[in-house]
Amino acid sequence: MRASQIVPLVVATALFMENTDSTVIATALPTIAQSLGEDPIALKLALTAYLVSLAIFIPISGWMADRYGSRTVFRAAIAVFMAGSVACAVSNGLAGFVAARFLQGLGGAMMVPVGRLVILRSVPKAELVSALAYLTIPALIGPIMGPPLGGLITTYLDWRWIFFINIPIGIVGIVLATLYFEDVREPERPPLDLVGFAMLGPGLAALMLGLASTGRHLLPGWMTWASLGGGAVLLALYFGHSRRMAHPILRLDLMRHPTFRIAVIGGSLFRIGTGAIPFLLPLMLQVGFGLDPLQSGLITFSAAAGAMFVKTVGPRILRRYGFRPVMVCNAVFAAFFLAVNGLYTASTPHGLMLGILFLGGCLRSLQFTCVNAIAYADLEKAEMSAGTSLASVAQQISLSLGVTLGALTLEGAAAWHGRSAIAAADFGPAFLAVALISAASVFPFRQLAQDAGAEVSGRMIARTAPTAAPGRQ
Repeated sequence: MRASQIVPLVVATALFMENTDSTVIATALPTIAQSLGEDPIALKLALTAYLVSLAIFIPISGWMADRYGSRTVFRAAIAVFMAGSVACAVSNGLAGFVAARFLQGLGGAMMVPVGRLVILRSVPKAELVSALAYLTIPALIGPIMGPPLGGLITTYLDWRWIFFINIPIGIVGIVLATLYFEDVREPERPPLDLVGFAMLGPGLAALMLGLASTGRHLLPGWMTWASLGGGAVLLALYFGHSRRMAHPILRLDLMRHPTFRIAVIGGSLFRIGTGAIPFLLPLMLQVGFGLDPLQSGLITFSAAAGAMFVKTVGPRILRRYGFRPVMVCNAVFAAFFLAVNGLYTASTPHGLMLGILFLGGCLRSLQFTCVNAIAYADLEKAEMSAGTSLASVAQQISLSLGVTLGALTLEGAAAWHGRSAIAAADFGPAFLAVALISAASVFPFRQLAQDAGAEVSGRMIARTAPTAAPGRQ
């Protein structure tokens, strides 16, 4: 296998572990709460702690890779994530469990951005689309496999095994990274912007905490608004600080590259809808329609099958049509299939759901491949690590926004009908709301140049290839 295949698969190991872990815990929260003697709502602080840790440490992942080497940091990140998993499994109280989830977030913040950076530095641009296609699959499989896997483990084993299963996966990732990763680092490294980190880290943390608690009642209302307001002020201060610094911790100046700017803005809008799917879909099937977690997971897993299918045909689609037409049209179709999920009822045939989810998985996977590839099409090699950090922070915020907006719409629909508890009828407006936001990504994607990312998509190579002589075709 070539580097464009091996390296993404190694990174996908870490991405699969992270995404699966973050979703199986949602299914197991009531059981964990009972074991720890806590209310299930209190256990949602563990989810918030993980998001806060990601928000704080993702911005320094690129600098860490440049300073200590991408292979070294990637392996250390997996080890930290494994340590956090063990700490979660042996926790006997809420405080210890929340602290362990924070530790997991530290490992997760370094794993995926640094892994993506390894791909960008080791794979030729002409093979980047194929390489990133491998990376998008675990991002879809993990959240879909999580609910049924969590239900199986908590029902037939013990909830602590949810975290122990990360250990063999992590060991495999460390071994493969040792064998196939180059320990790439930048020879010239700017000093770490500690002042910027002191603004950006707490600012993102406060903003993420406020977003996570909105609609979930994790905090009193005044604390939620204080978190949102304080986070916004700190981020505004960082914006002014970054413009005065030669080497800020998060390089907002990279938004001057049209392809990067459009990928970040358009990709964030599109991911809002995607971020809501792992939250809304299992909840609708289980709470709204009365299915058990295993039945729910066997239905939603079809979207992962669609993602696998697109892995083989996505690069060919891009070579034929280019980024701009594919991303504009695909955003509309993907948003449509997202909204259709809200039309299901308890009597909808499961076969029909499977088919719609399969097609939706195809469309979302293709869009992820496009966004991830076009973002780095015009960045210089020295800008790759900074670009990875900025894109990863934007992705985390947009995914959290998807869950928040989905939850708010659910609660709003229930209140409109005079109910305090959500029902099946409330999911239609929620899916429609996040689908409309995803569809809005069409507007930034339309700003792409017609030949944007031609080298990355392979169209440039196809156009310049010599025509076969007569008689040799």
